[in-house]
Amino acid sequence: MTYRWDFTPLLDNWQALAMGAVGTVRLFAVCLVLGLGFGLIVALARRSRWRLARWVSIGFIEFFRNTPVLVQILWFYFALPMLVPVEITPFTAAIFGISLNSAAYSAEIYRAGIQSIEPGQWEAARAIGMSGLQTLRRIVLPQALRRVLPALTNRGIEIFKMTTLASVVAYIELLHQGKLIASLNFNPLEVYTVIGALFFLFLYPLVRATYALERRLARSD
Repeated sequence: MTYRWDFTPLLDNWQALAMGAVGTVRLFAVCLVLGLGFGLIVALARRSRWRLARWVSIGFIEFFRNTPVLVQILWFYFALPMLVPVEITPFTAAIFGISLNSAAYSAEIYRAGIQSIEPGQWEAARAIGMSGLQTLRRIVLPQALRRVLPALTNRGIEIFKMTTLASVVAYIELLHQGKLIASLNFNPLEVYTVIGALFFLFLYPLVRATYALERRLARSD
């Protein structure tokens, strides 16, 4: 029996999908900034001269890298309000889970980039009177960020795809809205096909822009 594709229910519910798309982009933007930004702080803490800062950063990285992000989102949503008298919304729980998980992975990316800089550059900067912070900011980080740009791009793509996990706590994003439409119209094939296409349309221009930036940086070297 040949399956007859019917995308009419999706056209009738385009506003629900649009609302989900807005929720996805909103969550992605916040988690991207927090995940990559906090990851840099954690990476720098891991290189700190203070032993406590190194231990805390290593513990953070190992914990959030080795536990599922889905479990982290559920824990922040259901368990954290039992420990502290704070209301946790689905949006907040998703931010905590995705951002902290991404920070742990991006911290290792940053660390690898910083360690790839030749020791001679640190020594040369010290010889002309630069402090460690000045050397890091003016010499090391600009080069390290160029080297880890492809890895950070992949991290950003993963963050965008991880937004679908927020549907488990009923945050309104694309997958959550798609599930509702599929359950009402019994058309999961069409719904998930469209959602997959929307994710591709969102991400592919970002990937192409990153490729162009990489080529530009390579020409400027």
